[in-house]
Amino acid sequence: MTDIPETLSPTLARFCEHLAQERRLSKHTVAAYRRDLIQIDRWLTQYGHSPLARIDETSIRGYLAWRHRQGLSAKTLQRELSSLRTFYRWLIREDQTQANPAAGVRAPKSPRSLPKILDADQLSALLDMPAEDPLSLRDTAMVELLYSSGLRLAELVGLNLSDIDLQAGEVRVVGKGSKERQVPVGSKACAAIRQWLRIRAGLAAPDEPALFVSQRGRRIHPRTVEQRLARWALARGAGQHLHPHLLRHSFATHLLESSGDLRAVQELLGHAGIGTTQIYTHLDFQHLAQVYDQAHPRARKKKDL
Repeated sequence: MTDIPETLSPTLARFCEHLAQERRLSKHTVAAYRRDLIQIDRWLTQYGHSPLARIDETSIRGYLAWRHRQGLSAKTLQRELSSLRTFYRWLIREDQTQANPAAGVRAPKSPRSLPKILDADQLSALLDMPAEDPLSLRDTAMVELLYSSGLRLAELVGLNLSDIDLQAGEVRVVGKGSKERQVPVGSKACAAIRQWLRIRAGLAAPDEPALFVSQRGRRIHPRTVEQRLARWALARGAGQHLHPHLLRHSFATHLLESSGDLRAVQELLGHAGIGTTQIYTHLDFQHLAQVYDQAHPRARKKKDL
């Protein structure tokens, strides 16, 4: 029997049992559901609403408004609403109700945080520093390719020798949903990869097809890439933490700033829909706004006399 407080209603107790035994969710996840639903149930009781298993949209909206006034984040409200939807889906399955009153209710949207990017000149300066030992040459090649082609970490790690055509300057990438795409590889990245390939045989196992390998000679692990990139940047005096997705964001933003072609950036990133790519228009606008403030004669702030 799952550890459920005695004060829990029989319906909520059975629901928590369902989560633990049938859906096999972790104790922490079950506890989160239980906590959310107890919170909602207490509010309903306190303000004279119908019991939890028989509420309507009006009560749900009232609860969300109350929580919002308390200063709860949109993310928390979305989670509580999700718990309520899941509870009602279970009630429908158990023939205890006919409809899900939470299905049509939407919580406030979380403000979309813009991804950080690296300055193009700063990144170029880091990449132009010489790399001498084999691992440093490998790491530089990975950074160049991530930035040159906007690859995800999993896409980089999954690359095989047969996927890259340095003569044509292209790489075949298997992205999310096993979707393949061809992505250009810049001349600087091609040069860095050629340097790596000259010494790769000294590290790689004879039968290893991976483009990038670890010291053990096998396909490099994603976590190793993250650690090596952070170390690579630190050794070069970078002023911020370097990780693969930062290079992908920088690739997209710098390309959009130069071209303005959102559809092309979408294709290169492998986004299924244009909506995901549009966040980079906000980054681009921030850059344009900064240029405007500095350059437009009617936008510049007057200097103190």
